Amino acid sequence: MVKKSNKALDISKFDKNMAIKKADENGLVWHLPYEKPFKLAGFYWFDQDKVYRRFPVKPPFPLSEGVESLSWCTAGGQIKFRTDSGKISIRARLRDAGAMDHMAQTGMSGFDLYVGEPGKETFYSVTRFPCGATEFTYDLFNCDVRKLRNFTINFPLYKGVNEVMIGLQDDAKLEEPPAYLKKKPVVVYGTSITQGGCASRPGSCCTNILSRRLNVPFINLGFSGNGKGEPDVAGNISLIEKPAMLVLDYEANCVSYELLKKTLPEFIAILRSAHKKTPILVISKNRYGQEALDREPDNKSDRKKFREQCKELQQKLVKKLQKAGDKNIYFLDGSKLLGKDYWECTVDNCHPTDLGFFRMADGIEPVIREILFKKK
Repeated sequence: MVKKSNKALDISKFDKNMAIKKADENGLVWHLPYEKPFKLAGFYWFDQDKVYRRFPVKPPFPLSEGVESLSWCTAGGQIKFRTDSGKISIRARLRDAGAMDHMAQTGMSGFDLYVGEPGKETFYSVTRFPCGATEFTYDLFNCDVRKLRNFTINFPLYKGVNEVMIGLQDDAKLEEPPAYLKKKPVVVYGTSITQGGCASRPGSCCTNILSRRLNVPFINLGFSGNGKGEPDVAGNISLIEKPAMLVLDYEANCVSYELLKKTLPEFIAILRSAHKKTPILVISKNRYGQEALDREPDNKSDRKKFREQCKELQQKLVKKLQKAGDKNIYFLDGSKLLGKDYWECTVDNCHPTDLGFFRMADGIEPVIREILFKKK
């Protein structure tokens, strides 16, 4: 005979998500961004590894030292939710300190906040904290008018994040964010430019701009100085199940024409073996800022010539694959993305400023939109 107990079941002992969270001295309740109803995006392997990382902790295909280290950078990570809280705070602990002499800390190590309906989100604020700090708490949103709003928090571009929590008023409603127009992500593989160098804040990174405009999840696989088209990287990318689209923009890290010629066909072949009909978009490199001086007769630079050779190689390969029957591969001429005054769009003649990233998004968005939604 089973003895009955009159003691009430405390479900919170078995499921921490069911526990009642207590407000702190400021009237805020702190939430983990991977708990429902928050939506965590940009970390495909989070459910497996429970860390904010862009490749698996134990990748099936071995990664180079550079890609392994840079996988901890949280570029492209997002937290999406809907709340009527009049105050939103963030508490974070980064993996390490550090700074670059040509990139703002707010972009490298900070989080920023966007508010609004899908496709109409606007920037609200960015975290500010002492230079070199690895732990901080910051109020991202303060508003006396309480109503349900959609929020997106973008992760740092060039730092790893060990912990992050979101603080909301204790009486706030908290709901799921609106659904994406596409459930599956657009995966972008590339260089430091893809990763977001040198945006002044995370929301100005090209993949984050495109995600906002298209209302589609993006996975940012840009690896600063290490987007070299290694077959093992392609193998790991192939593990992403049914991506909506694959974008390759790694020319800038190929140190030679020969390296690009060797790696690109193999990289595409590995992706295509796993994803037979997934659209693949190949984008050639932006112009170098200093190309504006290459027109002078006494300038011996071959920057433009090298870039044009690499562009032609990619363009011809895509046409060859199309002719062979691949109807889902496309090419975009990246040299036109920054506009006629391209030299005004970079920090160091290579890495874009916010202006550069927005111009890139202006050129890339209609191409991806047409491919994904079959609209012109």
